[in-house]
Amino acid sequence: MENWEDIRHFLAVAQSGTLSGAARSLKVDHATVSRRLAALEAALDVRLVDRLPRACRLTAIGRQVLARAMEMEAGAHGVARLAKAAHAPLVGRVALSAPPVLVAHLLAAQLARFRAEYPNIRLSLSAQGRQVSLSRREADVALRLVRPAEAGSVARRIGTMPFGLYAHRSYAHLAVPERWQFIAFDQRFAHMPQQSWLLGIAAGRPVACELNHIGEHLIAARAGAGVAGLPCFLGERDRDLIRIRDEVPPFARDIWLAVHRDLRKTPAVRAVMDFVISVVRSPEMAPGPENG
Repeated sequence: MENWEDIRHFLAVAQSGTLSGAARSLKVDHATVSRRLAALEAALDVRLVDRLPRACRLTAIGRQVLARAMEMEAGAHGVARLAKAAHAPLVGRVALSAPPVLVAHLLAAQLARFRAEYPNIRLSLSAQGRQVSLSRREADVALRLVRPAEAGSVARRIGTMPFGLYAHRSYAHLAVPERWQFIAFDQRFAHMPQQSWLLGIAAGRPVACELNHIGEHLIAARAGAGVAGLPCFLGERDRDLIRIRDEVPPFARDIWLAVHRDLRKTPAVRAVMDFVISVVRSPEMAPGPENG
């Protein structure tokens, strides 16, 4: 049986494509990665990686070893998950990954309540737009706006996040729709459903500015920069914003909760899932009446 640490370092090199990238992902130095890789190659008596000036390329046998190493990694993470599930009390650390808008503007405000209810659970809340891997234990629980499809995970739709069209009540062109200008995402986010929805409403009217975070859209709308498409739970909080309802097609994003099936009955993980569901289904997330 080869040294698992050597194999883990080889996996990081294969996945990042460089020794330096592997070092960053493992939080070790470049020399450690190089030494671990060399030790594995010496133990197997094969060259697994061609070291090029700016990259590492797997050899043919390296690609075959990678497939087996990934199976070993999955098994190692499975052992860790089963061990975590065996700790029945409501204690420990649970990592929750969620979209930045939900972390910053919804979940973080409820952490005191969670702590009061579960004083022995340390909730590690991470704002991430990307899909994290539950199998690799990048998170224990994930909240997402698209249905997670990772093998080994269990996902359920727990609610929706309705959007509305908002502008500052003193926006210069509020009463003249043909002169509206819009606050949008840039072209890197053209694939996002809310971008398509907003540009469909704009229908050729100009985009005043492009910002890449919903919180920035909210700030720009408050400043009178234009008309923004915001989650209703954000727009309805601000008494200086008007929700525009005329001829605005309804739009909402589904909210999905995912957990690895090995952890879904762990008491601490279950407590975090119940907490997330209660927050997402709270009255605050409902569209609410117009605040004008």
